[in-house]
Amino acid sequence: MKKLGLLLCTLVSFLGNGQDEILGTWLNEEKDGKIFVYKQADEYFGRVTWIEHDTNDDGTSPRLDSENPDSKLAEKPIVGLIILENLEWDDDDNEWDDGEIYDPRSGNTYSCYAKLEDDDTLFLKGYIGFSLIGRSTLWTRVK
Repeated sequence: MKKLGLLLCTLVSFLGNGQDEILGTWLNEEKDGKIFVYKQADEYFGRVTWIEHDTNDDGTSPRLDSENPDSKLAEKPIVGLIILENLEWDDDDNEWDDGEIYDPRSGNTYSCYAKLEDDDTLFLKGYIGFSLIGRSTLWTRVK
């Protein structure tokens, strides 16, 4: 009986609840950027680690966050930007929510939630106000 209890505890610890399945590196839908998702305390964040075209329109490099409405932030490189912030795991909905996602192409920040479509596909929805209206994207896990 003791062995069965130990086996069940071990199995449950391996299965977990899926909340950390978001961790790792993801390729954006356009396949021109990689985002590393990490956990800090109980929240999840995503940092840009690579972009395909890392030059500005004038030919200088690295590419800057020029669309950012904050002039001080507009001078920072896109590689290194945290574009996904404060996502929290929601057991009831089996997704990460209550976060924000920043779009360096537009300079806009949106409320965000994310869920796994499968082990290698992450669905993200950015929205203002209501989650029914907004823009969604799919990221692919980098192996």
